[in-house]
Amino acid sequence: MTEVIGVRFKDVGKIYYFDPNSIPLKIGDYVIVETARGVECGQVAMANKQLEDKEILFPLKKMIRKANENDLECLKQNKEKEKKAFKICEEKILQHKLDMKLVDVEYTLDNNKILFYFTADGRVDFRALVKDLASVFRTRIELRQIGVRDEAKMLGGIGVCGRPFCCSSFLGEFQPVSIKMAKEQGLSLSPVKISGTCGRLMCCLKYEQDAYSDLLRRTPKVGAIVNTPDGKGTVVEQNLITGMLKVSLDKSENAAPSTYTVKQVKIIKDAQIRLDKNEIEQLKGLEE
Repeated sequence: MTEVIGVRFKDVGKIYYFDPNSIPLKIGDYVIVETARGVECGQVAMANKQLEDKEILFPLKKMIRKANENDLECLKQNKEKEKKAFKICEEKILQHKLDMKLVDVEYTLDNNKILFYFTADGRVDFRALVKDLASVFRTRIELRQIGVRDEAKMLGGIGVCGRPFCCSSFLGEFQPVSIKMAKEQGLSLSPVKISGTCGRLMCCLKYEQDAYSDLLRRTPKVGAIVNTPDGKGTVVEQNLITGMLKVSLDKSENAAPSTYTVKQVKIIKDAQIRLDKNEIEQLKGLEE
């Protein structure tokens, strides 16, 4: 067992573990730590806690100290600097005629590095831009290309549900989402219906997937061959939530399908949920 604290560097960012140096801390405290990007100020999202060693990625860096008033004032000043740096960088991008979109700017606490986050359709040769920015700011410059999901998380916004984006309001890390989830949940596979503002599959498809996976284990799929109280037939329609099935009976193929509950039928041969080539081609960009 090892004592750790969880620290966030963004309002809704990933939580990183640090050794608290035997100093008791509470949620909301600001601390100074050393990261791969340099010395930074983060906020405690998880107070002192004993965790199993297997849950921790070693070596575990120690917290340098608790943040003081000077550190918090420096954070405030950096926010103002970031706004100015953003405008300057946008101007430089236009001057260099680069096909890229600036998303965010971050100063490290010690001002030893400025990070510029951008999106672009492909690779961008920004070497001349970096030299130009370094001559203006007189410090280390790092340009980091991010994806559209990260852009949505940084900028925030309102989703089709009318609520703030999940990624910018409470999701610390992106969850893996697949087109198969939408298919298994019986959703329309129209890109407009299953993609978020970022243009990728909606993160909320993940929320109920465990429940749907459990229901699918107990419910015959469309195309399954089943035994019913009226004889053998093929499932032509299912409702996972209500547990109702429509079955085309072999003895009366031309008749309207009969309706049964899941408990009334017995599976002879279940079907599989597959995406056809047209669906894969139409939706291939949504998972990226």
